[in-house]
Amino acid sequence: MSTEIINNKSNSIINEDVSSQMKEELKERAERNRQKALLLKNSKLVAHPYAKGENDESSKGRAIKLQGKRVVDSGGGFLIEENDELEQQMVKIVTEPAPFISLLPRCNDCNKEFKDSYLLQTFDLEVCDACRDSKDKHSLITKSEAKQEYLLRDYDFDKREPALKYIVRKNPHNPRWGEMKLYLHLQIEQRALEVWGSEEKLLEEKEKRDLKREETKIKHFNKKIKRLRMQVRSSLYNKTTKADHVHEFGEETYNETDDTYSHTCLSCGYDETYEKM
Repeated sequence: MSTEIINNKSNSIINEDVSSQMKEELKERAERNRQKALLLKNSKLVAHPYAKGENDESSKGRAIKLQGKRVVDSGGGFLIEENDELEQQMVKIVTEPAPFISLLPRCNDCNKEFKDSYLLQTFDLEVCDACRDSKDKHSLITKSEAKQEYLLRDYDFDKREPALKYIVRKNPHNPRWGEMKLYLHLQIEQRALEVWGSEEKLLEEKEKRDLKREETKIKHFNKKIKRLRMQVRSSLYNKTTKADHVHEFGEETYNETDDTYSHTCLSCGYDETYEKM
């Protein structure tokens, strides 16, 4: 019997502790809900700073007298006293003006802010009009000259990101010819460095192409010379030959010194020298 009494006492003590903890939790939850309602009320007042005062009919409609006290309906299911101490302890929300952020571009040369410039509008280059040097640093170059001097392709102008800006002008040599595309020389140099990696590699590639160009010119020249020699020799042959005689040539021989071939007529002994293309 003693053990049952002890167990009952312990169970009653545990139940009392649980009930007290539940009461404390309920009190804390009610207090949190009350503070949320106060925050909701203040947020509404801040959201409508130009709302009318207490003497207005709309604000009086929300006020209710309960047990001799003036309370306000928060709209969240709670009645709040107007002179509640928690309202005085609430942190006042102060609205400060947003900081001014400058969005004006800065010149790459003088590092000064400017509103607008010709180079910024035309070529997306952040340089003011005072620092613009159209004859030297910011000179223009045609697309054909840029391709020849910097060995660029059409892909490097239009497809490679970012695409290069340009302006269109009429050809000064003949207005009936096609229009010219003029690019900023400074941006062309930067694009050439992106393509070739360095100025030294660009110069090496130009030398290689110049050598190939010279070799092809020499080959074409030699072919023309051979063609002229054959034409001269064929004309001489027609003058010296007789109409009633037909040569019968023997085996041809090759002359390595002048890269020519020769054969002799078996009947009249005529010796003919010629070249092969």
